[in-house]
Amino acid sequence: MGKGKTKDAARDDAGRTTAEIEANIARTRTQLADTLDELAMRVHPTTVAAQVRAKALASVEQRAGRFYVGVSRGVEQLKAQFVDEKGQPRKERIVPAVLVGGGVLLLVASARKRKRD
Repeated sequence: MGKGKTKDAARDDAGRTTAEIEANIARTRTQLADTLDELAMRVHPTTVAAQVRAKALASVEQRAGRFYVGVSRGVEQLKAQFVDEKGQPRKERIVPAVLVGGGVLLLVASARKRKRD
């Protein structure tokens, strides 16, 4: 230190005192420590596993939602085939469908019986 300047009064080329530089270094160290802590938390196996689990759950929920919407739409379309606009059953469509369904059941039952014998 030259010409009567104290340590705290000494200035660098940018005009900062030693105390200001030391405070800046301490602040930078604290910020760096905080950043390292945050990075360590982000890459911790528990955090990574929780993120993967959350993404998988969101994907499953999204697919289940799409499936539900598709099934609901299909049920409504099927219902429209057997019920008129007033909500009354359409016998001319129900009776043939029941007969076909019964025939399919008889075929399945007879095929199972043949397999057992």
